[in-house]
Amino acid sequence: MNNYKALSIAINLLLPFFLYAQKDSIPSIKINRTIIFPVITRSIETSWGFGVAASKTFSIDKKDTLSRTSNIQLVGLYTLKKQFIAALEGSQYFKNESYILNEEITFSSFPDKFWGLGKHSPEKAEESYDFKQYYVNLHLLRNIGKNFFVGSIFELQRLIEVDYKKGGIFDQQQVAGRNKYFVAGLGLSLTYDSRNNAFYSNKGVFAQLYFNHFDKYLGSDFAYTNIVLDVRKYITVKKSVLALQAYSFTNLGDEIPLRSLATLGGTNSMRGFYDGRYRDKQQLVVQGEYRMPLYKRFGAVVFGGVGDVGHTITDFSLGDLKYSYGAGLRFAVNKTEKLNIRVDYGFSSKGTSGLYFQLGEAF
Repeated sequence: MNNYKALSIAINLLLPFFLYAQKDSIPSIKINRTIIFPVITRSIETSWGFGVAASKTFSIDKKDTLSRTSNIQLVGLYTLKKQFIAALEGSQYFKNESYILNEEITFSSFPDKFWGLGKHSPEKAEESYDFKQYYVNLHLLRNIGKNFFVGSIFELQRLIEVDYKKGGIFDQQQVAGRNKYFVAGLGLSLTYDSRNNAFYSNKGVFAQLYFNHFDKYLGSDFAYTNIVLDVRKYITVKKSVLALQAYSFTNLGDEIPLRSLATLGGTNSMRGFYDGRYRDKQQLVVQGEYRMPLYKRFGAVVFGGVGDVGHTITDFSLGDLKYSYGAGLRFAVNKTEKLNIRVDYGFSSKGTSGLYFQLGEAF
């Protein structure tokens, strides 16, 4: 989910050393091993982060030559902003990819920033706050043929501690979830995926619609529904790729807790904005990226996007849209899998900018 980009930063650089060590000619079906290695990452929200990770890649059915390689990663990361993240993430592909299970389980101790709710929150409103959180997301998908998948989702979030300035903007705006809370939700998804590569597509379409309902019958302190639409299109232009994405994130309900609000910015969307600089119930973003080869394993990109947050759909207007743009370099750590390390520098329409060092493309 878009809300947890900052909490998933630890996962972004799990495999470069491992994949670089594999010979490009070795089929992924033969990879079955566990490795431990250092990790490094960089974003506006975290500055530099350093840690250690363990990764296991395997095949559930060794005779299955059609399915992608399954994986599980465990990581611990500490950043220069005194943030700590422990995370378990993975994807398991069952025989012939009839089922796919994606899981994300994290613990975060995360100093963060808050500017209030709404698309017009002023810069001077900035306040620091700390939170500690457990988060679980399980997504099981069933292949129904012709590139379509139906899925079921379970999501759990427990804020065990929130430390903020009493009497400040959290209290003034009566922000839901400014004290510790628990939410759990169940949902459904529909996915169409015709991409030719999960890491670096040069053709095809990815479209996913899912909703998750959080309610008190699951023990939630808040009742609301989250709806996400993510559509991506990849077009080959000679040896380059034009990647396009439209993303909508909507919350329905009277009270949406702090860490479930829609946010603008981050490592994968509207680069140049701090993730969470603008928060509200809804978010709309359209972005594009032009990816071109340079020399051997090196490539370059230019990117741009427009978007905003709003309390209701009527809050969105062309005159208020925010934008970001930038450029970056790529280095292929695995040419067969087309997996790149990316270094991006993004600029925002509000005068902020930032450097990003991650694994894999933004979308």
